[in-house]
Amino acid sequence: MNKAEKVQFIIDELEHLYSETPVPLDHTDAYTLLIAVLLSAQCTDIRVNIVTKDLFALADNPKDMASKTIQEIEDIVRPCGLAPRKAKAIHRLSEMLLEDHGGEVPASFEELEKFPGVGHKTASVVMAQSFGVPAFPVDTHIHRLAQLWGLTNGKNVDQTEKDLKRLFPRELWNKLHLQIIFYGREYCKARQCYGMICPICTSLYPNRTKKVEYSKS
Repeated sequence: MNKAEKVQFIIDELEHLYSETPVPLDHTDAYTLLIAVLLSAQCTDIRVNIVTKDLFALADNPKDMASKTIQEIEDIVRPCGLAPRKAKAIHRLSEMLLEDHGGEVPASFEELEKFPGVGHKTASVVMAQSFGVPAFPVDTHIHRLAQLWGLTNGKNVDQTEKDLKRLFPRELWNKLHLQIIFYGREYCKARQCYGMICPICTSLYPNRTKKVEYSKS
């Protein structure tokens, strides 16, 4: 297959497997999604959903969250790891939402990335899933699979994002980023496939004989 054929095969296969793409992080609005994605750094979605059930019972909006102490927040989010940093970020960004945005999450990459604990990937998830703005958040699964599928050189996640945006139609970005994550978790797991086992890897590269060493950066 040439690259265009590979891209279409991937689109078709992922649509067949995952025609529905629910956001795996439990949330009710843009604010709770923002908090959940922030907590998901170096933590599983399953654990985040357990933690946010208690956190959002304590406070599920900027005003209530800002009224809590950082220690109260930290005590709840501790199972997610990096608790002191995440608790401070949640508290401060809640204050900033009240101070600068009337308590509403802004639909802007630039404004979102000003908040503590919110990088480009987190902002991209919120823009894509809460506001429907085309984005291609690249997590570790997507960065790895893009390399195994020959879609990027894997220098870094920024380059992977640029390459995927160039290859895939803009109107599919928001769905595809979830489909690839779902596929990576179910079929092409880290430290198992290495481009040799899963259906898409073996279909794209049927003659591959060596494990692919991919960049994690």
